Amino acid sequence: MSTATSAGRALPGDPPGGRRAIAVWGIGVSVYFVAVIFRTSLGVAGLDAADRFHVNASALSTFSILQLLVYAGMQIPVGLLVDRLGTKKVLGIGVVLFTAGQLGFAFSPSYGMALASRALLGCGDAMTFISVLRLGTRWFPARRGPMVAQLAGLVGMAGNLVSTLVLARLLHGIGWTAAFAGSALAGVVVFVLLLLFLKDHPEGHEPEPLPHQGAAYIRRQIAMSWREPGTRLGLWVHFTTQFPAMVFLLLWGMPFLVEAQGLSRATAGTLLTLVVLSNMVVGLVYGQIIARHHAARLPLALGTVGATALLWATTLAYPGEHAPMWLLVVLCTVLGACGPASMIGFDFARPANPAERQGTASGITNMGGFVASMTTLFAVGVLLDATGDDYSVAFSSVFVLQAVGLSQILRLRKRAASRERERLVASRVETVHVPV
Repeated sequence: MSTATSAGRALPGDPPGGRRAIAVWGIGVSVYFVAVIFRTSLGVAGLDAADRFHVNASALSTFSILQLLVYAGMQIPVGLLVDRLGTKKVLGIGVVLFTAGQLGFAFSPSYGMALASRALLGCGDAMTFISVLRLGTRWFPARRGPMVAQLAGLVGMAGNLVSTLVLARLLHGIGWTAAFAGSALAGVVVFVLLLLFLKDHPEGHEPEPLPHQGAAYIRRQIAMSWREPGTRLGLWVHFTTQFPAMVFLLLWGMPFLVEAQGLSRATAGTLLTLVVLSNMVVGLVYGQIIARHHAARLPLALGTVGATALLWATTLAYPGEHAPMWLLVVLCTVLGACGPASMIGFDFARPANPAERQGTASGITNMGGFVASMTTLFAVGVLLDATGDDYSVAFSSVFVLQAVGLSQILRLRKRAASRERERLVASRVETVHVPV
């Protein structure tokens, strides 16, 4: 007896999902949650760091730039490691590194040591998200991919929320060293959970063992992933959508709201929290829409880019001394859509690559937004120093990066769609006779 595979049904060989999958995936996501807390901790401590290490805007931005430089540079190596070693080993290494980086940042007596600590943190952080994406593909059916990825991003934003609400208060309550050192304990907790309970895949769904491969295998994995238009489109979607909110939350949002808009730190913190909350709500909405309507991927991504550009332009060009509160609220709400929109990039790369290249393809895609964020963080810092803290000029660099990314998305979209249709037809032909 045979039947045809249809949309919405499990594909042959799909993982079963279920409670066990949720529990194991939850452990992996908890690691990512802690990594995001550590990654974004500087966003609420930027002004304190400038005072502690006696640095200007350019030097302050170097903290985040170096962290993101390491993160972006590690994406392809981490993708290869995940494909080769599996999720548990790579996540374990990541936890050790980002916890050591957070602890080192707590006790750094100098700017140089603090920089080294953020680099170490970035290296560990780089190993988390791709591993979590791979964990999702190993434990959940393929049709759940968009929602599982958006939920992972949502949990990451919850980590950002902890930084904004909890770590900021601890920082001003118990001081720099106690706040950062105390937060490092969370890394120890998730490391123990990972060692005890995390599994790379459910029983009966073990991947085929890969023979030992050298440099030729690495080059082939990267080349074949990059050759797929869907991988490149995923990278540019991630590049164009993620960085406006990342730059705002990671470093420059608090100084912009306090110094340029005249808000108190408490009010600025509330607006940063709004970005995170908006991100979490939009992530759920985008995940549901894409799971039901695959063709909505590109319109959602392009709509987010357009809305972000419009709100930034309106805010920066506002004729008064300060933008009104309602406009800042709308800006922060729209910035919350940037993270979920960036996750759409993985929904282009995932169907373009077979299971054995998912880690590598995800690594390539994930580089996009962090390269854009790193570039913009640097540009904003340099322009602030050059213009005497003119935030309108500094944040105009956002439009340049958006224009570059948008041109590449429009160039690749038809080629990626055509290739995806070809792969879909081929997979249907292969699975048209499925024993039941």
